[in-house]
Amino acid sequence: MKSILILGAGIYQVPLIKTAKSMGLHTIVASIPGNYPGFDIADEVVYENTVDYESILAIAKEKNVSGIVTAGTDVAVITIGKVCDALGLKGLSAHAAQIASNKLLMKEAYENHHVRTARFRQIPADLENYESLLDELEFPLIFKSVDSSGSRGITKVTDRSHFDEARQNALDNTRSDFFIVEEFIDGEEFGAQAFVQDGKIEFILPHGDYVFNGDTGVPVGHFAPYNLSEELLEDTKKQLTGAIEAMELDNCAINADFILKDDKCYVLELGGRSGATCLAELVGIYYDFDYYEKIIRVAMGEHVSFTPGYSALKSGIPNASMLLTSDKSGTVISISNSNEENENIVDIQFDCNVGDVVRQFHVGPDRIGHVITKGDTLDEAVDTLHEALSNITISVQ
Repeated sequence: MKSILILGAGIYQVPLIKTAKSMGLHTIVASIPGNYPGFDIADEVVYENTVDYESILAIAKEKNVSGIVTAGTDVAVITIGKVCDALGLKGLSAHAAQIASNKLLMKEAYENHHVRTARFRQIPADLENYESLLDELEFPLIFKSVDSSGSRGITKVTDRSHFDEARQNALDNTRSDFFIVEEFIDGEEFGAQAFVQDGKIEFILPHGDYVFNGDTGVPVGHFAPYNLSEELLEDTKKQLTGAIEAMELDNCAINADFILKDDKCYVLELGGRSGATCLAELVGIYYDFDYYEKIIRVAMGEHVSFTPGYSALKSGIPNASMLLTSDKSGTVISISNSNEENENIVDIQFDCNVGDVVRQFHVGPDRIGHVITKGDTLDEAVDTLHEALSNITISVQ
C-alpha cells in the first residue's frame, strides 16, 4: 500500500484525508498537537510542526511516502516544496514554494515580469522611523506580514494615526524581519482557482467572493460562475498566467486573489495550494469531478486528466457557499438546522458541538461550519444558499 503524507489536520485537510483513504492510500497526517479533526480519521498521526522541514523530511523518508500535500493553508507550502525537491516527488519546487509563501518575493516577481499589481514598499522590522518610506504611496494602505495566512497580520489603514497599530499587528504575525505596505486598490475583489501540471495550466476558474469587512476583507464564501466580460476574462487569464510563470509554479493547485478596478484586473497574491472556504468543493462541483482526488493523484506522481465530468456542451454547474460564523465569542448552547432534504443543498457542516467554545469571527480559522449549494443557474444556487442559511441557528453565550 502506498503512503501519502498530509500536512495539517485541520478542517481544510479533512477532505484530503478522507479522499486519500477512499483511494486505498495509507494516510499519514503531520501536525502540531491540538484539537484537530483530522487526527481521528488518519491512518497514522505524527505530531510535528509542518514548518519544521528537517523533521518532516525525516518522516517522509522513514515512512517511504509516495506523495506530500496540503490544502487550504500556506503555512506548510515551503516544507512541501523542499521535501519534493529532496525526494524527487511531484509537486511545486522549493524555489516556487518560497515565492508563494513570501509576499515580498511574490510582489517582486510580479513587478519583474510586468504582472499588474499594487505598488508596495518593504519595511524592516527594526526600523522605527519608517513613515517617510511610504510618502509616495496613496491611502488607503495595507500593512502585511509576508509569511502568514488566514488574513493574519493584515491591517487596512486610512491615515497615519493607525500606522503603529498596523505595524505591530504585522510584526506579531510574522517570522520574518520585515513586512510590506502596499496601496489598497479600491475595487471589486474576486478570485480564481487553477491547476498547473507539467508546465500546462489545466484550467482557470474565476469565482466571486463574499467578503467579511473587518480590519481587512476576509472571504467568507464564494460562488461560480463569476460574470466577467470576454475582455476582462482574457485580462484575468493573462495576469494569472503571467503570475504563475513569474512564480515558477508547477504541479500544484493555485488559489488566486484579484481586484477589479477601472476594467482592469490587479493580482493581489497567489497560493501554491487549493483555496480554503469551500473553494476546492466549488471547483469539484463546477467541473463535476473529484478535485481532491485529482490533487492527490498529481502529488502521487500521476499525470491526471482535468476533463469535466459533464457534457462538453455545458459550461459548468453553478454553485455557492458560505461559512457559518459567530458574531461573538462564547460557548455554543444550541444548534438548530431545520433544512429539509434538498438535492441542491450539497453540504451543511458544523465544526462545533453544543458546549464548545467558539470565537467571534475575524479571520478564516474562526469559522464554525459551512453551507454549500448548487443549482441550474447561479441565481438558483444563491437563493438556495440564503434559504438554507436562514434555517440554521447557532446560539452562543
